[in-house]
Amino acid sequence: MFDLGAAELLVIVVVAIIVIGPKDMPMALRTAGRWIGKVRKVSSHFRSGLDAMVREAELEEMEKKWKEQNEAIMAQSGSEMTGPPATLDDGAGHSDVVDVAADVPDVVDENIAAADTPNTGPQPQLPLGSADRPAKGPTKGEG
Repeated sequence: MFDLGAAELLVIVVVAIIVIGPKDMPMALRTAGRWIGKVRKVSSHFRSGLDAMVREAELEEMEKKWKEQNEAIMAQSGSEMTGPPATLDDGAGHSDVVDVAADVPDVVDENIAAADTPNTGPQPQLPLGSADRPAKGPTKGEG
């Protein structure tokens, strides 16, 4: 920032000792340190404010870009649809949108048909007895 070398710093320290004096030098260095701290704090606050403004501007730009892409995708997918969704009207002026499954493959219909057919395999048997009589097993006294 200031590009001070060792020789320039030595000259500044010698001039400061001559002008201020060795007795008041610690107090002068403390005061200079406080001022430098305040300047750093203000510059840090200013820099963080600028960074926040840049982030907000970038976010607004990205939101605009995403909105344009979303509109393009919606326009593209809207042109691929066959028509508006079907609605059901209950007569009272209320209508519900019905999801029309026109693009669902026929495999789903085959699975439903297979589930509706009766099971012709062996029927499960009741274990160790029937519903009228409980199954015999060890009782409390037997064991």
